[in-house]
Order: sequence, then C-alpha cells, then structure tokens
Amino acid sequence: MKNQNEHWQKKKYQKVTLETKLFVVDQIQNGQISTNFASKKYDVPRTTIGYWIKKYSTLVQQNNGMSKNDEIKKLKEKIEELEFVKDFQQDIIADMEIITGVDLAKKSLPKTLAKEIELKKKNILKQNGSINVLGSLNKHSTKDTKH
Repeated sequence: MKNQNEHWQKKKYQKVTLETKLFVVDQIQNGQISTNFASKKYDVPRTTIGYWIKKYSTLVQQNNGMSKNDEIKKLKEKIEELEFVKDFQQDIIADMEIITGVDLAKKSLPKTLAKEIELKKKNILKQNGSINVLGSLNKHSTKDTKH
C-alpha cells in the first residue's frame, strides 16, 4: 500500500542555469515560443517561467539593448568610413576627368555615381577656375580683375 504522502510530494525539477533562464525569457518576449511550450520543453512550471519573466526581462532587454547600441555605433562608424573613401575616390575620378577631358564616370559607373562625380567636377572648377593644357590654374575672380 502506498504512503499517502508520496502522492503529494513536490515534483523535483532540475536546476536551470541563469543563461538558460535568460534565453527562455528572451524567446518568450520575442514571440518565438509560448510560456506553455517553454514549460514543457524545459520541464519547468509555468509559474516559475512567469517569475523568470518578471525577474529577468529587464536584464534581457538591457543586454540586447546594449549589444544593439554597440552594433549601431559600429555600423555608423563603418558608414562614415565608407562615405569618406567614396568621397575621396570620387575626387580622384573628378580630377582625372578634368585633366584628361574624358568622362570616365559616365562610361563605366552607375548614373547616380556619375552625377555625383559631375557635381564634384563643377565644384572643383568653380573653386579653382579653369585648367589650361599644362595644368596650371588660371583663377578667375572679381578680385583679380579689379587690380
């Protein structure tokens, strides 16, 4: 005959690591799994998972937020670097087109880039004046002609 206390004994669960708890909370909050599914999958009562959500949800959000902020910062830095490189390369192409008189950009680059280079050429010519065949600058400004 069974002891009556055996039937009411508390079910024993395995200890769950903090990493697993955070992972479960993150999955539930991202809608990847339900609390019921997590309860069955990890053999943990739903009430315990509810407790984890209350206790660890802000920690998960902070961790994700920090890593996302770091990722955004790195991506912004990379964009800035690439914009600088692009700008530098376009300056070189614009200079070469001015010196050689050949429109390299129109022939070999997408229209949007060719337009950007065309604008750069116009700005260079505005700033420097026209370039003669020998490459020396002839500055045309109102200050020079007044003397």
